[in-house]
Amino acid sequence: MKNILVLPGTMWQLALIDKIREMGHKALVVNPAADSIGFSHADSYLQSDIFDVDRVVSWGKENHVNAVMSDECDIAMNLIAKLGKIFNVPTLDEETASLYTDKFLMREFSKKLGLKYPEYKYCRTKKDAIELLHKINGPIIIKPLDSNASHGVFKITAESELENKFAESLSFSRHSKCVLAERFINGVEFTIDGIKTPSNHYTLAISEKKHFRHNESIANELYFTHYNDQFDYDEIRKLNDTFVMHSNLLFGFTHAEYKYEDGTYYLIEIAARGGGNMISSVITQHMTNYDTYRYLIECATGHIHEQNFSLRPEYRDRAAVLKFFSTPSEGGVVTEIKGLDYLKSEPDIVQYKLNFQVGDNIVQAANDSARIGFYIACSENKEKLNKVMRNVEENFEIII
Repeated sequence: MKNILVLPGTMWQLALIDKIREMGHKALVVNPAADSIGFSHADSYLQSDIFDVDRVVSWGKENHVNAVMSDECDIAMNLIAKLGKIFNVPTLDEETASLYTDKFLMREFSKKLGLKYPEYKYCRTKKDAIELLHKINGPIIIKPLDSNASHGVFKITAESELENKFAESLSFSRHSKCVLAERFINGVEFTIDGIKTPSNHYTLAISEKKHFRHNESIANELYFTHYNDQFDYDEIRKLNDTFVMHSNLLFGFTHAEYKYEDGTYYLIEIAARGGGNMISSVITQHMTNYDTYRYLIECATGHIHEQNFSLRPEYRDRAAVLKFFSTPSEGGVVTEIKGLDYLKSEPDIVQYKLNFQVGDNIVQAANDSARIGFYIACSENKEKLNKVMRNVEENFEIII
């Protein structure tokens, strides 16, 4: 039995915490909020800012921590690397954590490997971003070097837009107060989730993304299949494998985003953790039928070994969707929620969550974490999944 430190203690860590306990280990959870949902699932917990390293380490030593883990959380990955070194337990190292969280380092690494990337510039000042905007003579994207949930990500079409947006973007950079500016790629976006073993990297699921009309930086649908009649998923797999296999990631989940423009796939960003909103805890496991959390826990507790995660033929047709609910019109006070019975009764809808209730005032999402809710449907094929999605459209309605 191992004492495994998990942070943070949000709902996105519950599947990991529960799997740790199911395997006979103890889950020790850290989170700042007194009512953190992770506390009720843990064997022991500490109410603390996860970045109060001295306090976390002291508590960890008192509880004889011998493994450190996190998933679906970008902001924790550098901390996981630091704690892994302090406790001398298997985690990604600090250099690798930086590569998978710093968007500028991702661009530099892609350049080194000869992978395609959009024109970009490391910007300490607004003037730096203006220079790239003039050079490209087209729209650019500005983003913090190491933010999460699309905080501080803006599409810029004119110099005047940088007046306010640059400072806001800069405010979300945690470690280096800089912004990455790059050419806006006007194309279809994809996510690709995988798992790294000591000698291989396996693709678990690929999604084609759609975005909200009011903000094209915020996704409202991720549609997962193993193949796509319009796009070459084997090429995305190959590009993604190249990046991961040349990095020093020994084991762990990966989650990347690509855009397709004029016949070319461009890496937007890549992380050494599972996709958020239950992609790694629900969707990738449905798409492959592999218990990936079990493998991750085994490696984190010192049993680092090989396992074949190749897609088996019987699961090739599986499909899933992570669909975010849209705010009616531009928002308002919710007077009624129709169709909850269908969300509860449809077998293929495995998860759903509403971040509001009747009487709340809802507005259009300003970033990923401000979306009003979602559902996850997992089906044996696209035809069944499409039917479920149509039924949600017909039955579920938010009245404001």
